Amino acid sequence: MKFIVSSSSLLKHLQQISGVINANTVLPILEDFLFDIQDKKLSITATDLETVMRVQMDIESKVSGKVCIPAKILLDSLKNIADQPLTISIDKNYGIEITSDNGKYKLMGENPDNFPKEPTADDATGFTMSSGALVTAINKTIFAVSNDDLRPAMTGVFFELTPESVQFVATDAHRLVRYKRTDAKVTKADSFIVPKKPLNLVKNALPDNDDEIKISYNKNHLFVSHGDVQMICRLIDARFPDYKVVIPADNPYHLVVNKNDFQNALRRINVFSNKSTNQVALHINGSELQMTAQDVDFSNEGNERMSCQYNGEDLQIAFNAKFLIEMLNAADTNDVRLELSTPTKAGLVKPTEQAEGEDLLMLVMPLMLNN
Repeated sequence: MKFIVSSSSLLKHLQQISGVINANTVLPILEDFLFDIQDKKLSITATDLETVMRVQMDIESKVSGKVCIPAKILLDSLKNIADQPLTISIDKNYGIEITSDNGKYKLMGENPDNFPKEPTADDATGFTMSSGALVTAINKTIFAVSNDDLRPAMTGVFFELTPESVQFVATDAHRLVRYKRTDAKVTKADSFIVPKKPLNLVKNALPDNDDEIKISYNKNHLFVSHGDVQMICRLIDARFPDYKVVIPADNPYHLVVNKNDFQNALRRINVFSNKSTNQVALHINGSELQMTAQDVDFSNEGNERMSCQYNGEDLQIAFNAKFLIEMLNAADTNDVRLELSTPTKAGLVKPTEQAEGEDLLMLVMPLMLNN
C-alpha cells in the first residue's frame, strides 16, 4: 500500500484529532492513528474508547487499505518537515516508510484489525444548528463544569432540547451557567449530558461561522459531523440536578458596572485575597462599589472603588473572585448587570444586552462574609 500526501496538510488534519489520544493508556493501540484509504480519500481516526474523532482528506493513491501508525512519532516527525509531498509506503507486516525530498524515515505500524470499533448511530435522533452557535455555547458554559468525579452528572454540559430552543447548562454546585439558543432546529423535547473532554475537542475542530452542522444522539452516544470532521462520544449516564429550583425568580437589587473595569479590578484585588477562597467582598452604597480582599494569615489587604449604577438598599456581599472573573469572560457586552438580594442568596450575572436568539444567565453562590 502506498500513497502521496502533503506534509503540512497531513499535520494539520492530525492535530485536529490528536487531543483525543491519552499519553498513558492501557492499550498500546490507543496511542495510534488508524489510517483508512478508500477511493483516493484518507480517513484518519483517533480514540480513547470514550471519544472517537475522525477527519478525512484527499490524497494520491491507486490502492485501498488500512494501517495503525503510532501518533507521537508521526506528529513529531511531521512538525520538523517543511511543506512538501510525502510518499508513505506500508508493507504486508505493517512496516512504514516515509520518503521526503531529502530523507527516508522508517517506523513500525500495527494491525488495523486490533483498532477499537466505533459506535454506530442506531436509533439516533438528529437536529441541526450553526457551527458558530455550538462553539459559542461550549465557550460560554464549559468553564463552570465540575471536576468532581464523585458527581458524574456535573462533569459535563447538560443539553436540554425543546422544539423552541436548545439550552446548555453547566454547574459545579458553586456557580451555574445557562445559555439558550432559539435558532436550532429541534423536532422533539429531550436531554442528555456530554462530557467536558469531547466538547473541548469538537470546539477546537469546528469553525466559528454559520456553517450548518449535524448533531445526532441515541441513548448512549452523541454524534457531531461537519464536512470532513466527525466526533462520536459516550454520554454521561447520570441524572442532571434540577437546576431550575436554584435560579432566583426575582432578585430586587440591580447593579450595573462596566465589565472590563470590574474584571480588571477583581484581578488586582484577588492578588491580596486568601488563596483557598479567593474571597472578595463587595460593598455597594448608592453609586459607589467598593471591593475588599484580605488574607489575614499574611496581613495582605486590597481595596478598590469604582462607580456603578445601583438601585436597592446598601449591601455587603462576598463572592469568589476567580468565579466572577471567569463568568465575566462569557459576557460579550460593555456593561454587565448583577442581580442581588441578601448576602446569603445566589447572585445572577447577566449581559446588559442579549443578541437575537440568545439568552445567557449565570448564577454564583455567595461566600460567608469575614467580619
